[in-house]
Amino acid sequence: MLKNFKLETDRSGLVDVTSFVEDALKESGVQDGLLLVSVPHSTAAVTVVSPWDVLGLEDVHDEICRLVPTRIDFKHQYDTPQDAAGHVKAALVGHSKSFFIDQGKLGLGHSQKIYFWEFDGPRSRSVHVKVIKS
Repeated sequence: MLKNFKLETDRSGLVDVTSFVEDALKESGVQDGLLLVSVPHSTAAVTVVSPWDVLGLEDVHDEICRLVPTRIDFKHQYDTPQDAAGHVKAALVGHSKSFFIDQGKLGLGHSQKIYFWEFDGPRSRSVHVKVIKS
């Protein structure tokens, strides 16, 4: 089963998509298998982070921006310096994550949530969830 959902991001940063992913899993009825979360965008990514301290989410975002700052000396400047930096950030973080499904539950730890990571917002975005029965 493939489920797609839309996001409207208002800025760059992390957006919790865990509930959308869990809803797709529940809708599939799959009890054991694999679940893939994928973003079809070159300036966005998907990651897993603990949400329990909001400042931790800010730290994660701040650090990727420190590692890959928006600047004008990128070799590729198709759109804006933010767009060029977004390509590099997304390539480093990754465009998909996979999870196991066991007894109908998503293989996440108690302090883990799935986040869509916007690097070039605001934008209209999509997230794909593929559920595969084993």
